[in-house]
Amino acid sequence: MTESLSPNMTTELGYVRQTFLPQQPAPKAKSTTLSWIRDNLFPSVGNSILTLIALALLVRYLPGLIDWLFVSAQWTGTDRAACATAVQGGVRPDGWSGACWAYVGDRFQQFMIGSYPRSEAWRPYLVAALFVALLVPLLIPSVPRKGLNALLMLVALPIVAYILLLGGVFGLEHVETALWGGLMVTLIISFVGIAVSLPVGVLLALGRRSTMPIVKTFCVLFIEFIRGVPLITVLFMASVLLPLFLEPGDTIDKFLRALVGVSIFASAYMAEVIRGGLQAIPKGQYEGADSLGLNYFHKMGFVILPQAIKLVIPGIVNTFIGMFKDTSLVSIISMFDLLGVVKNSFSDATWLTPVTPMTGLVFAGFVFWMFCFGMSRYSGFIERRLDKGHKR
Repeated sequence: MTESLSPNMTTELGYVRQTFLPQQPAPKAKSTTLSWIRDNLFPSVGNSILTLIALALLVRYLPGLIDWLFVSAQWTGTDRAACATAVQGGVRPDGWSGACWAYVGDRFQQFMIGSYPRSEAWRPYLVAALFVALLVPLLIPSVPRKGLNALLMLVALPIVAYILLLGGVFGLEHVETALWGGLMVTLIISFVGIAVSLPVGVLLALGRRSTMPIVKTFCVLFIEFIRGVPLITVLFMASVLLPLFLEPGDTIDKFLRALVGVSIFASAYMAEVIRGGLQAIPKGQYEGADSLGLNYFHKMGFVILPQAIKLVIPGIVNTFIGMFKDTSLVSIISMFDLLGVVKNSFSDATWLTPVTPMTGLVFAGFVFWMFCFGMSRYSGFIERRLDKGHKR
């Protein structure tokens, strides 16, 4: 049975339209520069005001900053005379006050490897080259043989680096760790801290959620004790108090103490980050794994932990970034990382000018920012790659 329908008629099947909608104009292109500016900088009155304020601040301060950093900066020179004004006994009577990049260039090798013997400087540079050569393919998802790459990075490289940097074997001159410094110390402590804190943090997080009272109590006490004291205290205890418990004549290398202190400190914080991810996993995932007959280790390794770690990638990388910056605290035990070496160079009379400290701190800050920003961007890349099923 059929019946005629009016142009606008409601039936049991819903609203039926017998006429087409009027033709609409084509949507405006979203790929042009003007459309991007309109959508991102001036989408509303409030955002437009904030954009104008930001532009005003840039116009006010950015030219002076660029002038200090690049235009009026001194790029060449061998001593303070290249950067000092006439008031400080220099050769520049014009009251110049730009950045002294000549000082950074002169001290660059010291900033990189500290007091490491210059005749043996090829050794830390070779270790750095091996580190980059193994790290880059490990971070690129499309590069094959990730297992072999990780094995070389986490097992072979530390052994080779230990032999090359410390020496004393294979005809290499022994270089004690007291001479190490600069960016080399920052990267070594950060690398060891990251490589140790993630697996140890996972174990501590699983132990804290364990049903075994002894394991759970130990993990809770360890995490709460380490998180309850600042890193300076941990390093101080490792440097000053630990030798008091050793036999007379026994000693532990000071650099090794710093590595252990930073690693256990980062592990405690990492454990809480991982535990947050474990608690975010629905109970049904645990029950589903149990229904498949998986044992505890298979359930955690194949079902729970991959999901939990994916959820807390921002927290993990945040812990890594904080640890990278906290390496500057090793100066409390007379170990000098990049920032410590830069600050220590301020007392050098050869480059004693009013702009030298600021230039050195800007250089150190830029290096720290470059590494931290790189970790942050790579974290965002991994999140987007792994979050295909939860896009909104």
